[in-house]
Amino acid sequence: MTRRPHTPSRRTLLRAMTALPASALILGEAPGLLGTALAAAPPSGSGTRYTIVPFLNSNDGTVNVYQSDDATDFRLARASAYTPPSNRIRDASLFKHTDGYYYITYTTHTWQDTSTTIGFARSADRVNWTFLYDYTVPIAALSRAWAPEWFVDSDGSVNVIVSCSTTDDEWIFTPYLLRATNSALTAWSSPVALSGIGKNHIDTFLVKTGTTYHAFTKNETTKYIEYATATSPTGPYTISRTGDWAGWGSYREGPALVQLDNGGWRIFFDGYGDGTYYYSDSHDTFATWSAPAALPAVSGTARHFTVVKETVSGGPALAKNVTRSFQSGNYTTRYWQTQSSLLNLPVVSGSSTTAEKQASTFTVVAGLADANGYSFRDSSGKYLRHYDFRARFDTDAGTSTFAKDATFIARTGTATGSIRWESYNYPGHYLRHYNYQLRVDRTDGTDLFRQDSSFVPVTSWA
Repeated sequence: MTRRPHTPSRRTLLRAMTALPASALILGEAPGLLGTALAAAPPSGSGTRYTIVPFLNSNDGTVNVYQSDDATDFRLARASAYTPPSNRIRDASLFKHTDGYYYITYTTHTWQDTSTTIGFARSADRVNWTFLYDYTVPIAALSRAWAPEWFVDSDGSVNVIVSCSTTDDEWIFTPYLLRATNSALTAWSSPVALSGIGKNHIDTFLVKTGTTYHAFTKNETTKYIEYATATSPTGPYTISRTGDWAGWGSYREGPALVQLDNGGWRIFFDGYGDGTYYYSDSHDTFATWSAPAALPAVSGTARHFTVVKETVSGGPALAKNVTRSFQSGNYTTRYWQTQSSLLNLPVVSGSSTTAEKQASTFTVVAGLADANGYSFRDSSGKYLRHYDFRARFDTDAGTSTFAKDATFIARTGTATGSIRWESYNYPGHYLRHYNYQLRVDRTDGTDLFRQDSSFVPVTSWA
């Protein structure tokens, strides 16, 4: 079950013209906190919310706000949510500060122009933004300051990683760290170059786990995203992964990472060479990655963003250790039913046999892999799990793999009272019906998929 002509890059365009496009990880409800401790499915009645604020492929003068409950299916929260009072807005990086406000920092000019400032704006609700100021990055002979990325360290310090070039070679970028010297984020330390990453790297994004800083950075010569580690945010870094080490391909930029509810990490990056925005997952602390997949809905529209993750109120609530039946959200006469160990969606009614009603009744229990998630038992005590992406019931094997296969995370469905069930170990894959059979399929971002994957918990048939 292992998964495996567009507007060109701004750097590519600049190079063509000479021949004649690290961050805060907000986990749980603790702004600025990094690490893995808060990676878990949201508790009943709460939900996960991921927010991005990308500039547009068609317009670098404004940004949209999108949100998602699974880091895969992003929906528009507000179009043209922020337009700066002058200049442009590209590469917007987002984080939530300890003061409760959301902040973005961004590139202030388009790729053709000299750009010595980075912009800042603030919002109380993610969709209404107020311009704060443009900050001139204090580097001698600065030509361009691009792609500022928030990075909140484990000590609570707020930093911006910005890629800068100088007038002696305006296309050769070096990553620098700026540290906020006040809580209002209006004063900054002198820039410090990230030692070991060096020149000709751009879009550097930092993640810290334990005592290790992990840097994901684009090599502008090879066009691959490289990987480096250090014990200090400014280095020295050791670049240990180069070329196509993760299978993401070349002509990729704007890496941004976020931790998922199952503890894995997801990287997003802009495949500007083929006009696709991608994501890829790692569950072994960045050693290996799933095959890159196109991000539904926003791919081809959104450009270069980072992600804020929060736990918010108002998510699905379902009691555990009770029996329920599950009604299709869009075929309301049909219900989950086990048939020869497989989960199908036949019509069930008051005239159905006792055996059919019993086969359509399930016990809801705490998730085998995560107690905040959910698992489901049939009347024989077997658990619902996915196998070859088919939903079926099997005896608990007592293994970690079985526990993950049999755990689902509750996401809000489309019909009133409905829930969508996301696979715990295949994020972005949902229980959905197809030809009245239940499968675990990757979301395609369409309304039909959301409807086919929505089920209403109702009083049990038996």
